[in-house]
Amino acid sequence: MQPFLAHPFDSDRLHEECGIFGAIGVLDASNFVALGLHALQHRGQEAGGIVTHDPEHGFNSAHRFGYVRDNFTKPDVMSTLPGPLAIGHVRYSTTGTKANTAIRDVQPFFGEFHMGGCAIAHNGNITNAAALRRELIERGSIFQSSSDSECIIHLMARSIQRNIPERMKDALRRVEGAFSVIAMTRTKLIGVRDALGVRPLVVGRVGEDGYVLASETCALDIIGAEFLREVEPGEMVVISKGKIESSRPFGPSTGRFCIFEHVYFSRPDSIIGGRSVYETRRQIGVELAREAPVEADLVCPVPDSGTPAAIGYAQESGIPYGMGIIRNQYMGRTFIEPSEQIRNMGVRLKLNVNRALIAGKRVVLVDDSVVRGTTSRKIKDMILDAGAAEVHFRIASPPTAWPCFYGVDTPDRDKLLAANMTPDEMREWIGVDSLSFVSLDGLYRAVGEAEGRNKSCPQYCDACFSGDYPVAPFDQLERGFRMKVGSETAVKQAAE
Repeated sequence: MQPFLAHPFDSDRLHEECGIFGAIGVLDASNFVALGLHALQHRGQEAGGIVTHDPEHGFNSAHRFGYVRDNFTKPDVMSTLPGPLAIGHVRYSTTGTKANTAIRDVQPFFGEFHMGGCAIAHNGNITNAAALRRELIERGSIFQSSSDSECIIHLMARSIQRNIPERMKDALRRVEGAFSVIAMTRTKLIGVRDALGVRPLVVGRVGEDGYVLASETCALDIIGAEFLREVEPGEMVVISKGKIESSRPFGPSTGRFCIFEHVYFSRPDSIIGGRSVYETRRQIGVELAREAPVEADLVCPVPDSGTPAAIGYAQESGIPYGMGIIRNQYMGRTFIEPSEQIRNMGVRLKLNVNRALIAGKRVVLVDDSVVRGTTSRKIKDMILDAGAAEVHFRIASPPTAWPCFYGVDTPDRDKLLAANMTPDEMREWIGVDSLSFVSLDGLYRAVGEAEGRNKSCPQYCDACFSGDYPVAPFDQLERGFRMKVGSETAVKQAAE
């Protein structure tokens, strides 16, 4: 089978990390996991996997390239995944063999220990994975994949603890970076977040004794689960026999949740920190309208991620809102092998301009971010070709000037437009009448921080905007990455 091909025109986006889901205490848990992964498909479209345990059949697994709906709805696949306990994972590669995914890189990963088997699914990125991998190989470990997540299984294997949850604690204390992990043994479902809580994880309940763990609350909704709470930063939950046990493997910590989850990654119908993601994005548009007003005739979103912010901008500014760009809903993320002629069509295969609405108008285009800027230029050309009088870009995030090392597939810094140009140079290069980004303080206000960003102790991880990395990206530093001078982490490293 050929590897699943990402859409050829998605290279100008920050790609979702991964989605994870687990269920225990329900009949045919794999069906619940498949539905949960379907709801989390936006977090990874390359491949997916499910591992289950049944007292009669033991552990079983299935790993496939492509969409959940194309693989984990087939009776011949699901019949091989019996049992009341299951975990699953949808993948977009942030480490390993990008764009050439091998089936051995698809999670969940499984390990057999003397006290029983364990499967794990990981969302995030281990920033010291290269050093750990070298150490483990030197000590005799044999890796089966190119994924950083496999380090966790090998670290667990070398632990001297007597049960799997304690071995997992041992392993994760060695790991640096960002991780939300769901794991399963023969009888337990385990969830854990890193000390800073960079990546999300929530707990829900199904029926009397069933529980689920998921990356987002939208995955609970699809199976009718009751949202209980978020797994807290630095917390491990162990679920078995209808009860939840909590512990703190990493000691007390202050969370630094990824602020870009609010901007783009999470689904708008999810809840983060008690706040609606949709409402936060709408509020970003309100902040944008206050910070960067402009005289115009129409506010138009770049669908779909720019829509809530465009609604907020229109409401605050009083400028009419309209769907000036229509998305081809049936494009998906796979396509024919593109010829050069088709590549030149670019974004037009996904988006089309509503000419009757655009012609003669001064248009405010609202998008979630600018990465390389190539898509922004193409959309601007489409709007002008449709007869727009003016084009003004408003971006619902600050300039993306630094790569993410915590589970997001970000281009190298020299390919990020904001790392190489001033805002005015970016405006001129894209070719629009005006270009404005929401300020970092404005973004913080939109997510509920009335006083904006606390510069001495930021409330979120915003490294992609600020260059302030809460965890030193040691693997990248070894490869020559140069951190921002004066960043919080750089100061700590100098002190050490």
